[in-house]
Amino acid sequence: MKILVIRFSSMGDIIYTTPVVRCLKKQLPDAEIHFLTKPAFKYIYNNNPYLDKLLLLKSTLSETIQDIKAEKYDHIIDLHNNLRTSIIKLRTGIPASTYKKQRLRKWLSLKFKLDLVPHVHLVDRYLKTVKFLGVVNDGESINYYINGQYNLTDLLPASHQNGYVAFVIGATHFTKRMPNHKIISLCKQIDQPIILLGGSDVAANGDEISVAVGERVINLCGKTSLDESVFLVSNANSIIGFDTGLTHIAEAFNKPIASVWGGTTPDLLGVQPYQVDKTLIAGVDLSCRPCSKFGLPKCPLGHFKCMNDMPEASIVDFVNA
Repeated sequence: MKILVIRFSSMGDIIYTTPVVRCLKKQLPDAEIHFLTKPAFKYIYNNNPYLDKLLLLKSTLSETIQDIKAEKYDHIIDLHNNLRTSIIKLRTGIPASTYKKQRLRKWLSLKFKLDLVPHVHLVDRYLKTVKFLGVVNDGESINYYINGQYNLTDLLPASHQNGYVAFVIGATHFTKRMPNHKIISLCKQIDQPIILLGGSDVAANGDEISVAVGERVINLCGKTSLDESVFLVSNANSIIGFDTGLTHIAEAFNKPIASVWGGTTPDLLGVQPYQVDKTLIAGVDLSCRPCSKFGLPKCPLGHFKCMNDMPEASIVDFVNA
């Protein structure tokens, strides 16, 4: 049996497909499991022992469809469910099982602030697509395999090599990120060394935070590769992070995670920390929240209370415990 699993984006969504691939391979050991994604996300499946082949989306969909036809798959597991995957399924004619996005329920929940989306994790929603093959959830965490060998002595000063909190301050959209003044306040109350992680887009934020707090905070935003950042979160005492890819990847290492939510909510997306022993979901109960599924460039109402009014004590107590 030959199976193609499809998910084109984004980082967090692809991370949550890894239990599907693992369960397919372990429970159908004679099956050949392939995965199709965008080239930008190929790193997520690098070195994954449960995957037999990684296919990358070509510049034209026709080229990709030619690749798929050449492989002669028995089944497609469509975990993206968009126009392109619909075209792929139509033009290849391969029997397919498709992830149900519950678009209407999500739209109504967002528009009218209703709780219509079942509180089921995205991993479990994905796994429903392979139930017809007799594949079930194995109850294990997501998978991420770091590429390369790293050492704390090469990445951190001596002051931070014996334990630290990793604070992931980056996120694609403004409404997912905590303002600098709140991060500074949190860092001042944490009684451990802290490293700040994120892309170059939040490097200036990290500088402001580290200067305000002092030498206990090291700003590594824009200074480490993704896998170096993953290595650092895998060795942290605990992690604070927003709704962003690196925070979700951190779940693979079963470290205590304080997951902080602003304009987006885990219930709507089904992406709260998965199979992590110690977690904190931090968020403010507001009538305007969630304001979007994936985040916005600014607060629609201008007050940004979901982050500005975020209680700090529970987060501080969680990482200081």
